[in-house]
Order: sequence, then structure tokens, then C-alpha cells
Amino acid sequence: MSVRPILAALRRHKIAAFLIVLEIALAFAIVSNAVYLVIGRLQRVDLPSGIDERNLVLLQLATAGKQNGSVASAQTDLAALRAIPGVESASAINTLPLSSSQWALDYSLRPMRVFSDGVQVPVFFGGPELLQTLGIRVIQGSAFQPSDYSDLSPKDVFKAFVNARQALITQAFAQRLWPHASAVGKVMYMGETPVLVVGVVSNIIRPYISADAHDPANCYGVISPFRAGPDLNAWYALRCRPAECARVLKAGAAKLQAMHPTETLNAQESFTHMRQRYFRDDRSMAWLLLSTVIALLGVTAIGIVGLASFWVQQRTRQIGVRRALGARRVDILRYFQTENFLLATAGIVLGCAAAIGINVWLMAHYAVPRLPVIYLPLGALLLWGLGQLAVLGPALRAARVAPTVAMRTA
Repeated sequence: MSVRPILAALRRHKIAAFLIVLEIALAFAIVSNAVYLVIGRLQRVDLPSGIDERNLVLLQLATAGKQNGSVASAQTDLAALRAIPGVESASAINTLPLSSSQWALDYSLRPMRVFSDGVQVPVFFGGPELLQTLGIRVIQGSAFQPSDYSDLSPKDVFKAFVNARQALITQAFAQRLWPHASAVGKVMYMGETPVLVVGVVSNIIRPYISADAHDPANCYGVISPFRAGPDLNAWYALRCRPAECARVLKAGAAKLQAMHPTETLNAQESFTHMRQRYFRDDRSMAWLLLSTVIALLGVTAIGIVGLASFWVQQRTRQIGVRRALGARRVDILRYFQTENFLLATAGIVLGCAAAIGINVWLMAHYAVPRLPVIYLPLGALLLWGLGQLAVLGPALRAARVAPTVAMRTA
């Protein structure tokens, strides 16, 4: 089929054709970026934390900066919590993945006079039972020895950190510093202080993660040999079997409240609930964007159907003449499908430029990752398919028009 008659017909309906092209271009640009953002949000939501999420319940006392929140007090609390039936291990931990509360320091392969010259990495600490409680594995090297641990209090936090001489680091951070060698036995620097890497542990994600779920920095982490108490806003993390989490959480909260009658609990929740709370906005945004995509595709399809139906009505005489001259039903159907394909192609070409422009703007203002090129051909296939489905109904009606009826209508 020659496209010249189709293009000639479109030139006689320039405004209508332009509006359809513009609608398809706008739909393509928005849908490509929206689908990419939805997939990115869902990938963030599904990002593994690196710890045994289903086995953890969390408690936090509101004793920040108070004497009864010291490491010694924390050890007494932990001993009582470990005595609860079903508790397998417990630790007082300064921060947790997805907790939105981050302790971070800068590390480098060379001494730094300015701390910001290094890579900013979250620091986790919580005593000898931290690894067992969270379910973190030592991949290379070894864990700390009991004699390596020291106590932290609010007044000596910075001094203790500066003088820390050993560390465990996550696999992702080890690959960042020494991509072609083992990190065990290597030295990194926190400021000008050398820190010996005694072991590499399985990846755990940060308390805050970036918008890009594939960013390796999401799994950078350092574990230091310190013990902390509630005076540093430490969490009491209790490891238990999933079926007993609700009972252990209730019993643990009651135990702490009995031991600290004048204090309140800042939080009591399972880690599963903490994860859901952290990603609540991501889920809401994904649903909002998905609803927008569906609505926009629906509006685009309705526009194509409306215009095609209008053109079928306007071209009744033309259709009748073609049928009388021997055009088959399939020829009429192919005519309208080809016409729609040409309009969709023009809209997709224009939409590609608009999609890239929108992505550049999002990158500049909202730190959104670059739109992968694969989304452009996938978006084109989606719009082509949508256009063909939308025009199919009016085209079939046009193909069913009998030549005599068409001529009488004209």
C-alpha cells in the first residue's frame, strides 16, 4: 500500500493529525519516565537488607544522654531480655539498616587532614553479639575478639572513633577500596588514624539509601568494636523465631518498662514493620505513578478512537468509492492501521526528545538516575500497540461498510 494517499489525506486534516501526534508524544515522554521511576521505586522496596529481617524485634528506650542509659545499664537490660523465652540473642545497636538514623564517618586509603576527602560510610557497633543477632556473616578474615571491645558514652564518642584501630567492612565497601585484592589485613584511614581491616562481612544496607537501587554505596558499611547504651539512642535488637516475634516484642517491652518505670519507650516494633515504614512513601509514589500511566494511556487511546471514528464518518464516501472500485475489507482496515502507525511514529519520534528532556530535568533537580536507552524502544512498542488496538474498532466498522450503503450515505 502506498502511503502517499494517506499523507495527502492527513494534510487536509492538519490540526486533528497534529493533536494526535502531540498527544502520543506527551504520553510517550511521560510514560517512559514514569514507568522507569515506578520500576526504580519497586527495586528500592525489594532491596535486600542483608540481615535476618523476619527474626528481629526492636525496642528503644527514651534515655538519650541520661546516666541510666549507659553501657552498664544496657548490659543489665540485655541480660533480662535474653532471659525471655524465645530470645536467641540480643544486642544494643547504635543504628540499623533502614532506620533513618545514621552514624557516618569518612574513610580513605590515605591519611586525610580534611575528613570530607574520603568516602562517607555508615558505622555500626553493638558489642560481641551484633553479628549473631543481625545474622551478618563473616566472609573473609575474622570477627573481633572480646578483648577488642570498648564502651562508648556521649562524652567520648568522637575521641573513641578517632582512636579506633580495627574495623570490619562490608563486601561492597571492600570492593570499592580494593577491587582486585583481599581487604583483610589492609589499612584504611579515618582522618589521619590508620584502621586495620580484620574481616569482611556480608553486605548490609545503609540506614538511608539512595534513589538508585543499584548504587553499590547502598551497601557500604563499617562495623567498629564498641559497645553502646540507650544514652546514645541505641536499639535493643532481639533475635527470635518469626512465629514468636509478637510475643517476644510484647514481653520485652513489658520487661523494660518494669526495669525503667520513669522512662518511656521510643519504639517497639519488628524489623519487618520498620522496613514497611521506611518504604511507605516509595510504595505510595509507585502507585501514584502507575495510576498516572494507566490514566494517560487510557486518555490517549480514547483520543485515537475518537479521531478515527470521526474520520470514518467523514470519509464514508471515500470508503464507498474505494469499495466500489474493488478494495477489499482488509484493504480498508490496513489503510486506517497504516495511517495510525504513521501518526504514532511521528508522535514517538517527538516523544523521544521530550522523554530525554524530562529525564535530564529530573536528574538535575531530583537526583533521578539517567533513563536507560532500553525504555525508549519499549515505550515505542507500547504506543504502537496501543494505537493499533485503539484504531481497530473504527477501522473494522469502516471495513464493514457496503459500497451501496456508503454511496447512498454520501
